[in-house]
Amino acid sequence: MATVSLEQVRKVYPNGHVGVEEASFTIKDGELLVLVGPSGCGKTTLLRMIAGLESISSGTLRIGERVVNDVAPKDRDIAMVFQNYALYPHMTVAENLGFGLHLRGKRKEEIDRRVREAARVLELEQRLDARPAALSGGQRQRVALGRALVREPKVFLLDEPLSNLDAKLRLTMRVEIARLHRQLGTTTVYVTHDQVEAMTLGERIVVLDGGRIQQIDTPMNLYARPANLFVAAFLGSPAMNLLRGRLHRENGWQLMLPNATLPLSLFPGQGATLETWNECEIVLGVRPEDLQPAAPHAAALEAQVEVIEPVGNEVFLNLRFGDQRIVSRVPPQQMPAPSSSLHLGFHPERLHFFDAESGARIE
Repeated sequence: MATVSLEQVRKVYPNGHVGVEEASFTIKDGELLVLVGPSGCGKTTLLRMIAGLESISSGTLRIGERVVNDVAPKDRDIAMVFQNYALYPHMTVAENLGFGLHLRGKRKEEIDRRVREAARVLELEQRLDARPAALSGGQRQRVALGRALVREPKVFLLDEPLSNLDAKLRLTMRVEIARLHRQLGTTTVYVTHDQVEAMTLGERIVVLDGGRIQQIDTPMNLYARPANLFVAAFLGSPAMNLLRGRLHRENGWQLMLPNATLPLSLFPGQGATLETWNECEIVLGVRPEDLQPAAPHAAALEAQVEVIEPVGNEVFLNLRFGDQRIVSRVPPQQMPAPSSSLHLGFHPERLHFFDAESGARIE
């Protein structure tokens, strides 16, 4: 196992496109760190630079104490699992698991020991003689993981390994990967575009957009205190409600929206924070679970019900407030009829404020 350290790592392509802009962070020994962001944000490019499959334009990359900028992939002591299983169809599970070790000249006894151990951990012991065509999607993914596992590398790199699986199997494999990591304790870098995967798997998450790191933190800190509008909107399902308007103070604080006025009952201390933003454009963020039905006298706003989405253990209310669409997440209960009005209130201490121009969080 080893730490992985990036210091102002940058990737610029020959056409001038900047794939990654000065990425700096350290992955701790034994940590599972997730790189997450939309397509084209630079997460896979960053992973490929760690693997040695993509050259580094500038900056320093260390695995352990060794600078590996110019070290060949095979000499970095890493193992990578790709989105495509890439199994050899003519080989059995055992042969697929041990093939990389065979190429590295390991003794047969050593290969057999590692293959048996990987098969035990991944619950593939009964399938060692089967070929990939006879396996389910989840079993094939476990073989791909096992092929990396038998290497006993310092660092695991996983590039969207679950994206080809159906929803139920993705959930199962997420649990498998989390269990494996706890059991093995190997330093792991996991790339995904799925924010649910990121939140459930990562000990820490690096959020990227446009090749730049937007925020690095634990899943719950990212959710509770997003650094900017991008992180606020990207993490969370349904996404955070974002209301853009002018902050105004007259008999209390108000947010002046294009076709509505929203009174703000602020938490002690929030008012002092917002003093310098009076009469400025801001964005107010409210998580769907923090926007709840309320009695008319205690409500902050009145919205029109458009669509009701019951999903079993909770209900999503899609509403319209002025010309803004908002979502409330509520427990199962007697729901109002579509097109009816609903009074809603929010928890003042859970409001988020952002600079409308820069997108940065207002602290």
